[in-house]
Amino acid sequence: MDKADLEKGRKDLYRPSPKEVSFVEVPDMNFLLIDGEGAPSSKEYMDAVQTLYPLAYTLKFMVKKGKAVDYGVMPLEGLWWMDDMTQFSVERKDEWKWTAMIMQPKYVTQDDFKLALEQVKKKNLPAIGKVRFEVFHEGKAAQIMHIGPYSDEAANIQKIHAAIKAAGHQLSGKHHEIYLGDPRKTAQEKLKTVLRQPMK
Repeated sequence: MDKADLEKGRKDLYRPSPKEVSFVEVPDMNFLLIDGEGAPSSKEYMDAVQTLYPLAYTLKFMVKKGKAVDYGVMPLEGLWWMDDMTQFSVERKDEWKWTAMIMQPKYVTQDDFKLALEQVKKKNLPAIGKVRFEVFHEGKAAQIMHIGPYSDEAANIQKIHAAIKAAGHQLSGKHHEIYLGDPRKTAQEKLKTVLRQPMK
C-alpha cells in the first residue's frame, strides 16, 4: 500500500508564511466543485460542503481499494467573488458568488468520479446534482497564511493586494481561500486559512 501525503508534497501551496506574502505558480489540478450564491452561512453553501466531503471520502476509499494508494482527503477550498468586484465587501455577503471545492489527486479519474456518484446516490446528498469534476487553472498567485477568525482577514487580503501591485502585477481571477482548520473543533484565534489571489 502506497501512502501519499498530498499537502506535505506541496508546502509552498498549503503552508505559506503567516508573516509575509509569497508568490507561487499554482499547477493545474483536478477538483470536485460546486457553484452557488450567498453567504458562507447560507443553506446552499452548507449543502455544498455536506456533499463534497462524503464524495471525496468515497473516492479516497475507492482508490485505496482499487489502486492500493492511500491519501488524506484534502481541505475544503473556496473561491469568492461578485460580478462587480469593486462592490465586494463583508457587508454584502448575501450577494457573494462562490465555488466550494476539494482537490483530487492524480489517482482519481473522471471514470472514478462517475462511479463514486453512483455509490453515494443512496446517501441523498443535498447538492449531488450540482457537483462536477474538472481541472482548475490558477497559475501565478500571491498568498499568505491567515491565523485567526475569518472575520479578521481584511488586513491580510490588503497585504496581498499591495504586494501584487508593488511587484508590478495586477489582480486577476477570484479570491481564493483554503481552510486548514475545522471551525467546529478549532478555537477561532487558532484557525489557519491560506488566502490566495491570482495575478497577471
